[in-house]
Amino acid sequence: MSIPPPRLLRRPWTAAGAAVALALSLFVAVPASGSDLAAGCRVDYTVNEWTGGYTAEVHVTNTGPALDGWRLTWTYDGDRRVTSAWGVTVTQDGNAVTAVNAAWNGALAGGATVDFGVQGTWRAPGSAPADFALNDVSCGGDTTSPPTTPPPTSPPPTAPPSAECGDAAVCEDFEGQAGPVPAGDWQVTAPDCQGTGTAAVDTEVAHSGTRSLRLDGRAGYCNHAFVASTADLSSVGPVLHVRMWVRHTTVLPAAHVTFVSMPDSSQDGRALRIGGQNGALQWNRESDDATLPAQSPVGVGLSRPLPTDGWQCLRFSVDTSAPGLDTWLNDEQVPGLHADEVPTQDIDAQWLSRTTAPRPTALRLGWESYGTGDDTLWFDDVVVGSSPVGC
Repeated sequence: MSIPPPRLLRRPWTAAGAAVALALSLFVAVPASGSDLAAGCRVDYTVNEWTGGYTAEVHVTNTGPALDGWRLTWTYDGDRRVTSAWGVTVTQDGNAVTAVNAAWNGALAGGATVDFGVQGTWRAPGSAPADFALNDVSCGGDTTSPPTTPPPTSPPPTAPPSAECGDAAVCEDFEGQAGPVPAGDWQVTAPDCQGTGTAAVDTEVAHSGTRSLRLDGRAGYCNHAFVASTADLSSVGPVLHVRMWVRHTTVLPAAHVTFVSMPDSSQDGRALRIGGQNGALQWNRESDDATLPAQSPVGVGLSRPLPTDGWQCLRFSVDTSAPGLDTWLNDEQVPGLHADEVPTQDIDAQWLSRTTAPRPTALRLGWESYGTGDDTLWFDDVVVGSSPVGC
């Protein structure tokens, strides 16, 4: 069955404001005289919408003096509700929304830009917001019509550069692996049962440096081959952040497969797993076989395939204080792989049927097939900690 992607809605800007563009640009003009920048901003707001839900990418340019801490406000004219955000902290009072900088992106020089995103729900259609203000200074001066093609938007900068591992529990590029078989901080394992899959240190394929982990996964139920980090993750949090680079050779099959498995003390040691089903990325909870997204055409359509034959950056965050979960592929949030406190049909309603927050205790990388599907995978530049690390 062919599953259409979410609709990207765009409307032309009109001077009368009858149809506000969903890809929207506003700015305050710089005065003709004077050396100081005018206070204000320019905002590009691009929304990706589907029935009952949406994500919006927000690109802010500071056209005024440098800011040490910022907040952007706007108002929705419909019934849109923000349920989560990345790169900012968001609060909403009625239709009024306030986005406040994160700790790491609060400094915004004059002329500098910052990106963040929000996700939410809606019932009745509405226009894109047109009353953006940066630190209470309106961005609503002169307006420009958007280009005929959508303006480029940067992926949400939700983390510091990847080199800054800080106090991460795991920060591994595998360059210290001297032999052909993973050893030391990484141990070959086969949880539950062992098959014909194999694990090795590859010195010919790497994302950085000269080494990576290679897993040759085999089809067949209970054919497990993993390499497990010896790091104890049971105290990492309250949000556990994972960043890895992964490369694989075979398109994700229709059957269920797993390539990341984390023992979860909230499931009595059963695994919190990320892999694929119906050709797209999915989360799976071993204790009750719940999936994120729901395996409906709409739910699967809100996920993404894992591209083959090239390195992909996979990031995810697991809230250990509430049943929250978020996932990014190449720094783009995957709408179908987001769970929050509000059940959404076709996305996280089934996932949130369990209200106990997950508590991952370890990280395993490899391959687990529940039917069909061989694959060869490589993993490199893995970081796990209490703070996000970007791609």
